[in-house]
Amino acid sequence: MDETRGRITRDGIRIYEDADFGGMRAAGQVAAEILDAVGPLVQPGVTTAELDDFITAEIERRGVVSATIGYKGYRHASCISVNQVVCHGIPGAKIPGRSTGAVAEGDILNIDVTVIVDGWYGDTSRMYAAGPIKPWRKRLIDVTHEALMRGIAMVKPGNTFGDIGHAIQSYVEAQRMSVVRDFCGHGLGRVFHAPPNVLHYGRAGAGAVLEEGMFFTIEPMVNLGRPETKILADDWTAVTRDGRDSAQFEHSVGVTATGCEIFTLSPAGLFHSTP
Repeated sequence: MDETRGRITRDGIRIYEDADFGGMRAAGQVAAEILDAVGPLVQPGVTTAELDDFITAEIERRGVVSATIGYKGYRHASCISVNQVVCHGIPGAKIPGRSTGAVAEGDILNIDVTVIVDGWYGDTSRMYAAGPIKPWRKRLIDVTHEALMRGIAMVKPGNTFGDIGHAIQSYVEAQRMSVVRDFCGHGLGRVFHAPPNVLHYGRAGAGAVLEEGMFFTIEPMVNLGRPETKILADDWTAVTRDGRDSAQFEHSVGVTATGCEIFTLSPAGLFHSTP
């Protein structure tokens, strides 16, 4: 695997070549297809372990590789975060506040999948609902998706990473919700995590300048309450400190000459389809 292609900016960000967009596009589409496929299984009574087993089988069926199995000791092909879990929910573990990992009617879930296709990483997550959900959960999901898209709208050469964060933060806070500060997006390509850290808050005009050929994720986590999080005893699961709900959407993008390409668009148009 060639991790040296392209040049590095003074901020440590790799600039990929035009031909590399095809590799990212292929990886992103496989990840998005898997998230499309798992959607019908998200029903009351399903366990997070069953959802992860399905995702694992889909990865194997496509002949690609999970980026998360074995990553820092992690043993699953997905992270599944329910209600107040902000990110990195472990499939099969007990859902916080319950005795099992079974999904209940009215739950909201973020499912996060990263695959490796011919050496390229496709990383994406989206929200799902288990049956009818409360209006505030629907609004939380809608606001989080809109925040992501407003951040993506800032991606073009000459803008800065601060422009992305400011667009997300200003919108979310105007909706009386909060942006999580403890986690951020990241560069990727032929590696899982690389510079830059893509903050989902910040000051317009601040930070590194975007250049054509940069690849990174934007993945805002939005809380109904305060932004603070805490990590549970498993050293993975992050939950809201105040116990209120959280939501997240994630796309992998590449900076083009005139804007950006989203590598992880849903082939079936299901990226934001929560009722």
